[in-house]
Amino acid sequence: MTNIRDVAKRANVSISTVSRVLNHQEIVTPEKREQVLQAIEELGFQPNGLARGLIHGRTQTIGVIVPDISSLTFAEIVHGMEEMAHMLGWNLIICSSNGDLNRISSYLQMFGEKRVDGIAYTKIPVNDEQYEILTRLSIPVVLVATRSEYPLYTVFVDREQASCDAVQYLIQKGHRKIGLLSGPINDTISSLPKLNGYRKALQISGLAYNPDYVYCGENYLIDNGKTGIEVILEKTPDLTAVFATSDEMAFGIYSYCFEKGIRIPQELSVIGYDGVRLSSMFTPPLTTISQPHYEIGEQAISKLVDLIHARVIERIHPIDYQILERESVLDLTRI
Repeated sequence: MTNIRDVAKRANVSISTVSRVLNHQEIVTPEKREQVLQAIEELGFQPNGLARGLIHGRTQTIGVIVPDISSLTFAEIVHGMEEMAHMLGWNLIICSSNGDLNRISSYLQMFGEKRVDGIAYTKIPVNDEQYEILTRLSIPVVLVATRSEYPLYTVFVDREQASCDAVQYLIQKGHRKIGLLSGPINDTISSLPKLNGYRKALQISGLAYNPDYVYCGENYLIDNGKTGIEVILEKTPDLTAVFATSDEMAFGIYSYCFEKGIRIPQELSVIGYDGVRLSSMFTPPLTTISQPHYEIGEQAISKLVDLIHARVIERIHPIDYQILERESVLDLTRI
C-alpha cells in the first residue's frame, strides 16, 4: 500500500513537505507543491484522514448547521460550502435544525464530541446558551448569512440596505403604493432588517408608511406569500407593487395572481429577494435582489479554514448583492 514516504520519494521532497501540502499550509513553494500533487496522482495515494488527524490534532471535518436544508436558499449555500470544502480537502457534517433552539444546542454538543475542527452556523441568531457552548468548545466559528451581538466572525449580506434598494427601485419606476411581504416580525436576522429597509426607502422618498401595506407571516415560503398578498389586497386593492422578502414568497404571489386573473406586471409589479435560479424560469421572469448564495457558502468555508489554521482575517466579511432586472416590474414613468 502506498504511503506518505512513497510520495516523498517520488516527489523528491521530505516527508514534512508532503504533510504540509496535505494540510494546505502555505509555506510550501508552488514548485514543490506541484511535485507532491503530481506524485500523489501518479501513485494513487489516498491519505488516511484518521491518522492525519491523530498527528496534527485535526479531523479535517467541519460541522454545519442550517435552518432548513430543503430551502432553495440554503440548498445553494450548502452547495457552495460542499464544493469549497472538497477543493480544500475537508469534510462536512450537515445538520438541519428546523429552527429548534434545543436541537441546535444538541448539534453543537455533538460537534464537540466528534471533534470537528470548525463550525459554520447559518441564519438563526446565536443565543446565550449556544454562545456559552461555543465558548466552552473553543472551536473556530463562522456565522453565515446572520449577525450576532457576540464577537464572532461573519459572512453576510446587508439585508437592510438591499431591501432599501429594492423598494427604491420600485419608487424609481413610478410606484407609490408599495406592499411588503415578510416573515416573522421577531426575526431580527432577516425580517426586521428588511422591514427597516422598506421604511427607510419610503422615508428617503417622502412617502408615508402604511401598516395596511405590510404583512408579516410565519415564514418565507410559497404559502405565506400567497396568503400575504391576499390579505394586503383585501385591505388595499389600489396597491401597484409589492416587495416579497424571499423569492419563494414571490412565487406565492405569482400563484395567487394566476388564480385571480391578476396580470403581472400590468396590474401588480413584483420584486423578490434572494435570486434563486428558479426565479428566472417564471412567467414573467422575476426581478429580484440577487444574493450570491453559492459564493456565500464558498467564502464561509474558506474563512473558516483560515481561522482553523490561525490565519488573520477580517471579523466582518460583507458579500455584494445586485438587482437582477427582469420583467416583473412595470415602469409607470413611461405610461
